[in-house]
Amino acid sequence: MKFLVVLLVLFSLTSLAQPPLSTKSKKAIEYYLQSDNFRIRGQLTQAIALLNQAIAKDTKFEEAYYRLGLTYRSSGELALSVKSFEKGASLTHDLVKEKSYSFILGETYLKQGLYNSAIPHLDRFLALEKLDKAKLEQVKVWRSQCDYALLHQNEQWRYDTRPLSDTVNIFPMQYFPTLTADEGQLIFTVRFGKEHDDNEDIVVSSKTPNGRWCKPVSISTNVNSNFREGASTISADGRKLIFTICGPRGCDLYESNRIGDAWSRPVSLGAGVNSAGWEAQPALSADGNELYFVSDRKGGIGGYDLWYSRKGVDGTWGRATNVGKPVNTPFDEIAPFIHVNNQNLYYASNGLPGFGSYDIYVAEKSDAGWDAPQNMGAPLNDFQDQYSLAVTSDGQWAYYSKEEGRNRSKIYTTPIPKEFQVEKKGNLTAGFVTDAITQKPVKAVVELKDLSTDQVVTTVTSDSISGRYLVVVPGKSEYGLFVTAPNYLFASRHFDLRQADQTQKPLELDFRLQPIVKNAAIVLNNIFFEVDKYELVEKSKTELIEVVQLLRNNPSLRVEIGGHTDDTGNEAYNQQLSLNRAGSVLNFLQSRGISSERVTKKGYGSKKPLKPNISEENRQFNRRIEFKVL
Repeated sequence: MKFLVVLLVLFSLTSLAQPPLSTKSKKAIEYYLQSDNFRIRGQLTQAIALLNQAIAKDTKFEEAYYRLGLTYRSSGELALSVKSFEKGASLTHDLVKEKSYSFILGETYLKQGLYNSAIPHLDRFLALEKLDKAKLEQVKVWRSQCDYALLHQNEQWRYDTRPLSDTVNIFPMQYFPTLTADEGQLIFTVRFGKEHDDNEDIVVSSKTPNGRWCKPVSISTNVNSNFREGASTISADGRKLIFTICGPRGCDLYESNRIGDAWSRPVSLGAGVNSAGWEAQPALSADGNELYFVSDRKGGIGGYDLWYSRKGVDGTWGRATNVGKPVNTPFDEIAPFIHVNNQNLYYASNGLPGFGSYDIYVAEKSDAGWDAPQNMGAPLNDFQDQYSLAVTSDGQWAYYSKEEGRNRSKIYTTPIPKEFQVEKKGNLTAGFVTDAITQKPVKAVVELKDLSTDQVVTTVTSDSISGRYLVVVPGKSEYGLFVTAPNYLFASRHFDLRQADQTQKPLELDFRLQPIVKNAAIVLNNIFFEVDKYELVEKSKTELIEVVQLLRNNPSLRVEIGGHTDDTGNEAYNQQLSLNRAGSVLNFLQSRGISSERVTKKGYGSKKPLKPNISEENRQFNRRIEFKVL
């Protein structure tokens, strides 16, 4: 008797948990229940067949239409999905079910770009629902996207999207492309199978001199493993890779460094970046010192947010900070890419006005923070998902991945319309650092400094095996480039890009460092004087500090500061001017604590030209301050 009571109670509870179905047909119910066993295992074809059999037994079986709509949606058959939902919605007057149909029909029409069809359903949901705040906010976003899309859908910007050749797109899925600053290498993630959990690796395709992309190869056996290596980012010089590793305990970010042609074993970025949450899709600044990434950790604005971390002087990544509004929304922001100018942030969001699903946006950094993100327009953006845009240094081209059916994707490229091109572009300076005597590569610190602010813009290290370095020179300003290494005199160059055309080709500059030996000499290329004057211009301070540091690091060093002029004017005048200019440099060094016993001054006038004084360019080259070891 007790056993019977227990069964009756369980039956009653089950009946309360599952509202009665709208059909009386036992066979229809049998097919309906069987379909769910296939649906939850991903066997969608069998589930669809059973649901259609259930509907054949009772054409007014409302719940079967709803479940059939869900199953068609899962299989990517959106047109059939809305047909089933519409039929189911016509069979019910239950307000709770009406809300469910309105919600899912609005979303499904939006996913097809059928904005006018989506709007009545979204409006109906907003009229019926009063309590579910999360769904209300979601539907408001979808409604705003319908309005935005209808307003802007006829604006066709001059994109020309094309897939890369079949030499590159050789895998079932390839996505999350990123570039070295010189556009010599394209790095992206590939999936070898069609299932979400299939193995992922990072591959690299190199560009030939004639501009063709080669067949992609594994970036390194040290990087790729039995785990899933996901989205990656690479520093401007192609020597630091940060990427996602997904394993049994979730996804975290790791770092690998290239020395010569070999990549080091990955190391976790540590607790400043990785958390108990999900971290993925990194984007590294050109100098390798600032990192943007995606996380669902606590403390965000909602869903997946963009976060960033800065590298400290000790080389460790600092505690991550949320990028904040207006970049992040209560919904999802993914796939960041920071341009080499470190001012333009590209990313995808489904929480901003757009064409539906994920659209690509660009936000620009100002002194006050991030400006409002701008939708990058059609046809780049449409009602489908767009993400993982990587933009070239000159801002004129982009690479991105695009889905082509279920579990298929390719890497595409497109020119960027002028209206969306970055104003602050990046010029590249690259070359080799070698010993001036032995010609062997030197591992040196290469610093780019803005002379107007005396601030370090970029710091990189030349490769210890090849001596190769690459520096991004951003924006229109006046810069000094300084190359330093222990036991060597530093070398410097001057760039005045205030009026430069930023579409110029990369500049190749090799540095041959002089060992600190007697009579070794360098030109101080960032020392400036007004015409016919010997007072130092303020921007000379940046290079003079380098001189001070060199003398402090080498306390036994004695040097001569030599002033030189061109042959214009009276030689006696030139002699005195050159001596006075050398004296101004000497006075600065003394003001910074350098003993007068270690530094002498000498004026050479125009007696030692480096080039014939036959042009203004040569004369400017001859007007200089030299630093010579005594």
